[in-house]
Amino acid sequence: MAEPVTITLTGVTATGHHGVFAHERRDGQVFVVDAVLQVERPRLADELATTVDYGALAAAIVARIERDPVDLIETLAVEIADALAATPLVVAASVTVHKPQAPIAVPFGDVAVTVTRRSAP
Repeated sequence: MAEPVTITLTGVTATGHHGVFAHERRDGQVFVVDAVLQVERPRLADELATTVDYGALAAAIVARIERDPVDLIETLAVEIADALAATPLVVAASVTVHKPQAPIAVPFGDVAVTVTRRSAP
């Protein structure tokens, strides 16, 4: 019997070169990702093979932030959510990408985009 589990990764941080401005692409900036994963795993199982390796998923998030620049954090969020939702045992993935150093001319606390994806049936 399967058991639903929620796994949350908060504050996965890396430097990327995403953005529409030349200085963002050239200099890079910090991006922070939060991911909430809905996982179906065998009930009463106590082995890593019966769930997702959140350390490996965090490393995959960092790798995605660090490579292949995109213009929009919406695109980055979609790409990360799609990859996480394609992970075995993951039923759904909700990903928030924060861009705390966004080039905004007024004081602000954060800019974030959230995307949710379900795994293919």
